Amino acid sequence: MSTTTHPSIDPQAISRRHPPFAAWTATLAAAAALALTNAGHAAPPPPRAPAPPANPPLATFPDGAGQWSNFTVSGALDLQSPFFQSLGSNGRSCATCHAPKDAWTSTPPLLQQRFAATRGTDPVFASIDGTNCPTLEIATPAEHQSASSLLLNKGLIRIALAPPVNAQFTVTAVSNPYGCGSTATLSLYRRIPSTTNLAFLSTVMWDGRESPVGRSIDADLIAQATHAVLTHEQAVAAPSSAVLDGIESLEVEQFTAQSTDAHAGALNVGGADGGPLNLAQQSFTPGSNDPFGAAAATPGVPPEPVFTIYSAWESTTGTSSVALARASIGRGERIFNTRPIAITGVAGINDQIGANGRPRGEVVGTCGTCHNAINAGSHTSALLVDIGVSAAALRTPDLPLITLTNRTTGARLQTSDPGFGLTTGNWADLNKFKVPTLRAVVARAPYFHNGSAATLDAVVDFYERRFNLNLLPQEHADLVAFLSAL
Repeated sequence: MSTTTHPSIDPQAISRRHPPFAAWTATLAAAAALALTNAGHAAPPPPRAPAPPANPPLATFPDGAGQWSNFTVSGALDLQSPFFQSLGSNGRSCATCHAPKDAWTSTPPLLQQRFAATRGTDPVFASIDGTNCPTLEIATPAEHQSASSLLLNKGLIRIALAPPVNAQFTVTAVSNPYGCGSTATLSLYRRIPSTTNLAFLSTVMWDGRESPVGRSIDADLIAQATHAVLTHEQAVAAPSSAVLDGIESLEVEQFTAQSTDAHAGALNVGGADGGPLNLAQQSFTPGSNDPFGAAAATPGVPPEPVFTIYSAWESTTGTSSVALARASIGRGERIFNTRPIAITGVAGINDQIGANGRPRGEVVGTCGTCHNAINAGSHTSALLVDIGVSAAALRTPDLPLITLTNRTTGARLQTSDPGFGLTTGNWADLNKFKVPTLRAVVARAPYFHNGSAATLDAVVDFYERRFNLNLLPQEHADLVAFLSAL
């Protein structure tokens, strides 16, 4: 994922290589186009996917809130897939960083186990990006452990990116605590995206750099796999079409969700629709449930409730621990769907032009304003926003401080990660990041692109402070319980 020029991606060739997935995405695109054409009229929902076979095999793993499970559409995880093969020169495969038993990402607890078991020789800790800077000493396990502190403690991989040559800004200073202080190629530290639930994607990568306008998600995933093999795996040549087919085919058939709550029990009983099997049947239409579309009765609020998984639990009665836990999850879902949030100062939302032809200014929305994909919690169209996570005021000493200067106005901005601005070169896009999918979120802590929130409690705390939510203690607990059940 460096700035090196790689072979171009031909979307038509992708469609020829992937007829089933291409047909699926074409169907979704057609549905979205129909919805836009019939603005003001309710578009018919796309058909739900066929029900999975009875008692399909699930891979289930423990996490801090209970258990999460993975469903593979084909029925079994193909361990012979190129996804699991070392394709470069450093011993890595896609699964090195996107580990199936680690919710298809890499989290600090399992990374620490891998380091201890291998004394740092696991390929995930390769110095190219598994250390805070490639120049750090790793001759001994203790040195390697120190050099890999961001990966071990926050699950952050190093990404090397340069601003576009026509960027509206210059990088005028970099303070990097690890020695990677170049202003020409920036060292950035980001959480490893999860390669599951890709059916609900509208943007690939935190900064959208693999999702140029007009290209399909199918082609985006092929481009991402190509660049990952060339950079993270340090391959000497781009992988073949057959290899890319195998990687993407495995990725798009994974569905992952929380399946058991430690207090509420199974999440698909008593009228609830939790777990990966129900998620695999959830339809997704690009651009649907638009909080600013013609169907939205209140601009900023999605036309349909985003989550209906635990509607049946909202009215749960009883005093048993199970009943109380289920009621809490149900209430948390209702808070997510309905609690008004005065959204201000969010670039990507408040600075956009509204239906009246003027910048929107304050928007009274909900959690679903950004996480609007029904029962998935991603955004149904490409939305990159700045909620302040990479602002200099929130920077911790273990992250870099980057100073940018506007070429036209001379304005200065300091950040720990310029985000989408490094993709587009636009001053207005600095500090913007994509909206992630929320399913199986509890299994892949820590959160935000820079791992700055260690727990879901901390995530809710952030939003409470950022938007003055004034949640009561019970409401805070209910929202965390709901997120933990996704």
